[in-house]
Amino acid sequence: MAVLLREALGDSLRRARTAQGRTLREVSTDARVSLGYLSEVERGQKEASSELLAAICDALDVEIADLLLDIGHAMRPADRDDLVTSPETGLVADAEMAVLDAKVVIAAPAGRSEATALAAA
Repeated sequence: MAVLLREALGDSLRRARTAQGRTLREVSTDARVSLGYLSEVERGQKEASSELLAAICDALDVEIADLLLDIGHAMRPADRDDLVTSPETGLVADAEMAVLDAKVVIAAPAGRSEATALAAA
């Protein structure tokens, strides 16, 4: 039987929390969510709204995008061997994406900021 989205979400949130060594009470307080509700979300019994999910991710200092990628991997077939677990977050990612986890900043061409300012005026 396929894993339900709410179950995969709960598993990912629990892994992220336990990887940080935090209790349900600590995270529920930081996220301003009741302890019981957070527990139900982690057990896959309740569907988390986007607002609730954002608050929990903020409390865990985890990007929602990383959490969603982790959930996507959890819902894929089990025969994948190219996945790694981040020691910082406890979330799963492609080995290829783990290497590409750096941010790149590309400078705008000279004079571009003036043109952008004129276009915005």
